[in-house]
Amino acid sequence: MGVFWWGIVASVMVVATSVHAQEAQSLAAKVDDHYNHLHTLRAAYTERYSGMGQTRTESGTLLLKKPGRMRWEYANGKLFVADGKFAVSYMPGDAQAQRIPAKQLDDMRSPLRFLLGHTKLTKELDNLKATPATNGEVTLSGTPRYVSGPADQRIQTITITVLPATGVITGLRIEEIDGTVTEFSFHDMKENVVANDADFRFTPPAGVAVVDGLPPA
Repeated sequence: MGVFWWGIVASVMVVATSVHAQEAQSLAAKVDDHYNHLHTLRAAYTERYSGMGQTRTESGTLLLKKPGRMRWEYANGKLFVADGKFAVSYMPGDAQAQRIPAKQLDDMRSPLRFLLGHTKLTKELDNLKATPATNGEVTLSGTPRYVSGPADQRIQTITITVLPATGVITGLRIEEIDGTVTEFSFHDMKENVVANDADFRFTPPAGVAVVDGLPPA
């Protein structure tokens, strides 16, 4: 192939790359806009974890409310709530519930950063790419741009599955450099539902102590 044709091919590749980059930027802006205007969200979820020789699948219901409040109710009875100041994790039958400052959850692994509109994707992720997925969905994937602590340093790729017409997030995949993968899928989503502050407070059962725990590893 002559120099002239190589030049044509190179030009086409540059244009195609630019178009794909613009598509990713446009879709990211739609996602940001959608969640910046959202106040509450209720959804069913499935969480899949694979790493360190272990695999785990859990499911339940999720309730979110700005700013920074969440309630994860697992099908096995486990409860995780955050009221904006503290997050508490409790398994029925345990003698203790673990409490940590909510700010320690604010890292790139937390789905809340995206579901509660706490980020701007084009500023959070480098090499942002849009790729067609199943059922007409599109995935946005990239690598964390800013490192705010040891947790962020472990993140290799974040992939967000989106409905392109609305910017609604239906899935998240977080890949860490050690091969650990955590995936969330969301369905039966209801936006701007009624959510009371009491929904995000933990009231310990009789005999259960709330103790300070360690942040997520």
